[in-house]
Amino acid sequence: MKKTILALTGVTLVSGCFLPEGVTEEDLVIYDSAVASIGCDLADESDYLPVELQTGMPREKLVTISQYKVEQDQASPLSNGGVRLVTGPCAPQPAPAAEAPAAT
Repeated sequence: MKKTILALTGVTLVSGCFLPEGVTEEDLVIYDSAVASIGCDLADESDYLPVELQTGMPREKLVTISQYKVEQDQASPLSNGGVRLVTGPCAPQPAPAAEAPAAT
C-alpha cells in the first residue's frame, strides 16, 4: 500500500512538469506576449477577443494555458474567475521605498 501511495505521489510531482496536451513552449510565449499587451489580466470577453486574435488560439486553448499558468505559479486567479499573469512584463513591481522626512 505504501509503495502505491509513494508511486502515485511521484507521478503527481512529475506530471506538473509537462505541458498540457496540444500546448507547445511557443504557445506559452505567444500567450504571455498577447496577455501582457492587454494589461496582464485575462478575465472577460473584452480580454479574450484581442488575445484570441493575436495568438490565433481558440478560447478553450487559452483557458487551458491559463489553468496551467496558475498551476505553475506564473499566474494568479482573480476573484472574477479570470487570471493575472505574474511573470515577465506582468511581474509585480516592488513598491518604491518611502522617502525619509527632510531634516530641518
